[in-house]
Amino acid sequence: MATIKDVARVAGVSTATVSRVVHNGGQVGDACRARVQKVIKELGYRPNTNARALVSKTSNTIGVVTPRLSMTFFGCLAAGVEKAAREQKYKLLMSNSLYETKTELEAIESLREHSCSAIILHSEYSDEKTLKKLADEIPGLVIVNRFIPELANRCVWLDNEAGAQKVADHLLDKGHRDIAVVTSVYQNNDPEFRLNGVRAAIEKRGLSLNPEAIVESTANMRGGEEAVTALLEKGVKFSAVVAYNDLMAVGALNALQDAGLRVPEDVSVVGFDNLYVSTACRPKLTTMDYPVEEMANYAANLAINLSTGDNKVSSQTHLFMPTLVERNSVAKK
Repeated sequence: MATIKDVARVAGVSTATVSRVVHNGGQVGDACRARVQKVIKELGYRPNTNARALVSKTSNTIGVVTPRLSMTFFGCLAAGVEKAAREQKYKLLMSNSLYETKTELEAIESLREHSCSAIILHSEYSDEKTLKKLADEIPGLVIVNRFIPELANRCVWLDNEAGAQKVADHLLDKGHRDIAVVTSVYQNNDPEFRLNGVRAAIEKRGLSLNPEAIVESTANMRGGEEAVTALLEKGVKFSAVVAYNDLMAVGALNALQDAGLRVPEDVSVVGFDNLYVSTACRPKLTTMDYPVEEMANYAANLAINLSTGDNKVSSQTHLFMPTLVERNSVAKK
């Protein structure tokens, strides 16, 4: 493998000149630059970015830590970060936390060992004290889908409660009064915020949410099926289902149809996230659009700016709002 010394020897220049050509810096004449670039191509020289990072203690590398990249939501998040990385000419490193605090912290440490000063973190379970400490140590740490007041300038988050209120208002405006909520057992804040939003919208109409109409399950299709099946077996009265996410909503559709109920003629169903599956099911799903790719792209640029000392973003907050996408799974009552 060719080295920088090999390029310098063949091109008849110093290694410093080769370095300036490689990194597009310094004063190098056009003819000299062209000659060095020609030799680099002929010898197949590739700069040792790891060695450079060891010297500078940083690198043009952005890291992403999510619970599980194989899940559609987190895959979309990674895609948003990758878009920003390409535009900024950054390399991308990704890691799974597998919903475990220990693994999450190990993933962050691994990225730091690779000199990542810009890191996008979707943290499920690390406590706020730990995240504040990491923020002090990592200039470009940005937290997605979680809001910590003391780290407001590092958080890119969605107003889940407001989004859930919009969902419930949509159903209430359609005449639904008996609303069931299929929520997630996961111990993060999103299920609580979304449930609170539904409850707030219902109570503003002088109504109340039936406690028996709230069922927790795993946040996937099977969980949605099991939750709706449980509602039907208990004989709970409902004309509409608010699902924690689109996967649970699709599971709810399946369970209702298996029970001989038509959607939306007999029961309306709404989801949350606007994932690809929401248009692949039948009927197509009314849902709240969670702009995860846009948020991730924004977070990546924010992380890079913070890591390079851009003080313009130091006092900003970064809140996104979901929007209702109406399709075919809701009917008037």
